[in-house]
Amino acid sequence: MAKEDLVEVEGVVSEALPDSRFRVALESGHEVLAYTSGRMKKNRIRILAGDRVTVEMTPYDLTKGRINFRHKDERSAPPMARPTQQKRR
Repeated sequence: MAKEDLVEVEGVVSEALPDSRFRVALESGHEVLAYTSGRMKKNRIRILAGDRVTVEMTPYDLTKGRINFRHKDERSAPPMARPTQQKRR
């Protein structure tokens, strides 16, 4: 399937499920089961219930999708700084 065939819609994460899957309520009123894209896993982008996300869906199965973007929100806290590691001797 070509990338042009994917349908992109925006929605709000309504529930976090096991195995890094999420239930997303779309703007159209439908609910889909979505998983995070590999790029988001690689960059450790966290998704919580209530986050606005962009979901890619195939026209063949409109009940499943892939979350490829989490929209910035004013209420979200900045990422915590990593603790510095001490050198071993």
